[in-house]
Amino acid sequence: MAAMGAMAALGALPAGAGALPPLPTLGVPGVPELKPLTRYEAMRLGPGWSHSCHAMLYAPNPGMLFGRIPLRYAVLMQMRFDGLLGFPGGFVDRRYWSLEDGLNRVLGLGLGCVRLTEADYLCSHLTEGPHRVVAHFYARQLTLEELHTIEISAVHSRDHGLEVMGMVRVPLYTQKDRMGGLPNFLGNSFVGTAKFQLLFALKILNMVPEEKLAEAVAATQKPKKPAIDHAAAAKAANELAGPARAGNEFQDSAENQAAAQAAAELAEQPAAVPESQAALEQLAAAPVAEAVAAEQPVQPRADAAAEQAVAEPME
Repeated sequence: MAAMGAMAALGALPAGAGALPPLPTLGVPGVPELKPLTRYEAMRLGPGWSHSCHAMLYAPNPGMLFGRIPLRYAVLMQMRFDGLLGFPGGFVDRRYWSLEDGLNRVLGLGLGCVRLTEADYLCSHLTEGPHRVVAHFYARQLTLEELHTIEISAVHSRDHGLEVMGMVRVPLYTQKDRMGGLPNFLGNSFVGTAKFQLLFALKILNMVPEEKLAEAVAATQKPKKPAIDHAAAAKAANELAGPARAGNEFQDSAENQAAAQAAAELAEQPAAVPESQAALEQLAAAPVAEAVAAEQPVQPRADAAAEQAVAEPME
């Protein structure tokens, strides 16, 4: 709260009050810096600038995850309708509303039971990009019971399930694998300046040591192992195996041809052997037949003998 009060007082200084002390910066490697400006400087910008106001609600949390990891704080953010993470709030039309009145109007639609004041003002930054937007950020410390009441009230607010998908708590710890907790959370997609504002508030309010923030951001920027493309791997394996497969197929074809030729030769040999055996048997049987014929006289046929007997009496 002291840090927030100092920032609010700093923003209220008039232009002629002398040189202003330098505004704090994030200073975390890997996170682009946004140009800071005081609340007074932001209010002096011309009508061509738009003003967005968002708030971080948080509470000290003495809980322990798995009985050994300190939670330290509960910090609320929202899952938006577009799948991006952000803080409660929105754009404020400066023609009709002050920054705080416009912010409270939007918070009433999304949370339902919280009102912020100028004392909760934390910082302002110029956003990058073609749109001329000043991002104002507020932070309010609550008790854990008050924060839980807001979480319950948000479920019954008008925007729940429409522009707001639900409230989420930011894990401020880092697990032993150096990715679980805050690093994995920072790997999500954030809307606009929300990620920068989260890191800035965690640093300015001494909620997370600066070196721990730097480690968490660095962990999200390490190149991830590319996913294995199984289809591409199978295709490459087939391409490498193609020549070997072709050689094997050629070898198999040659072996098959040789086997077929050998089978044909074997099929021809059995047909030739019986012919030679029959010839030999015929040659061997010829002398035997001649000898049998020489030893045994030829017997006349019965009908010839009968004819001879009949012819003799007739003579």
